[in-house]
Amino acid sequence: MAKQGAVTPDFNIMIVGQSGRLQYEAIMFAASLFANTKGKPRLFVAEPQPGPNWDGNPTMQGPVRQLLTDLGATILPFENKVFGQTYPYGNKIEALQALPEKEPFVFFDTDTLILDDLHDVPFDFSRPSASQRVEGTWPKIELYGPGYGDIWKSLYDKFGLDFESSLDLGQPDEHWRRYLYFNAGFFYYECPRVFGDRFLDYAVAIRDDAPPELALQTMDPWLDQVALPLVIHSLGGGREALPTGYLDGSHSCHYRVLPLLYARESDRAVDVIEDVTSPNKIKKTLKNYEPIKRMIYQGRGQKVRALFDRDNLPRKEQAIRNRIKREGFWMR
Repeated sequence: MAKQGAVTPDFNIMIVGQSGRLQYEAIMFAASLFANTKGKPRLFVAEPQPGPNWDGNPTMQGPVRQLLTDLGATILPFENKVFGQTYPYGNKIEALQALPEKEPFVFFDTDTLILDDLHDVPFDFSRPSASQRVEGTWPKIELYGPGYGDIWKSLYDKFGLDFESSLDLGQPDEHWRRYLYFNAGFFYYECPRVFGDRFLDYAVAIRDDAPPELALQTMDPWLDQVALPLVIHSLGGGREALPTGYLDGSHSCHYRVLPLLYARESDRAVDVIEDVTSPNKIKKTLKNYEPIKRMIYQGRGQKVRALFDRDNLPRKEQAIRNRIKREGFWMR
């Protein structure tokens, strides 16, 4: 935890922008960042380049790129040498190599809003962490197969890491929360090259030569979230490295898709997204994407919001999704 009174150093912020939905989410992220963070935050929008690992062109449209630049972002081209079309989640891993070396960074998924000044977040960049807004999505325990402990221990053993020190002993044995697991919606460290090299090495090693305990497990789309806790643990980070309540709380909102934002997120998040998307120069571009046009500009999001009591939401996200779909309001 950062010492009381310590000043968070300057840092770089990275998201991934590419053709399709992500380029429009990148605009909303950038607009919310610059509206709510003082000074001139350094935002890099990492953009995968055409190459053999992509069918077609993954780059953003010209008007989107221009708008992002006008807002204050820097477009950061990078090459997919390992991942690409077959595993686009790998973008967040490979793009780290393009960031300035030895400069602290925070990565955010593009489907995130910034709600308050990120400079107020007490990052200790020497101790990495990531989002704990996560459900027990991996591993899926199979009848007669290995349990959580055996599966996770096999991964720590593979990379020569201490397994016992990663455990939350306040959770019962074989409960998924006992084992270090993050959502990759944000993560941070003091150097993107060090973090990115290790993230790539671990992800490729798991993909290509997984321990036998993983034989029954699905790695797509979970590969990044399987490797991430191992990377964080290996670099001296963990659950308690960042005080709770800032990211995925008062200062950022990882909404995932717009219907879920309107269904379950705070009034502040809704106010921010509707405010930052209202200027005509932003609206002109965003309305070209049908879900944003319908949910924000034509008021469908407010109809979704009226379906739910934020103080009494269904416990499972799938139940929220199902209700929205039954009412005919689901879009992404």
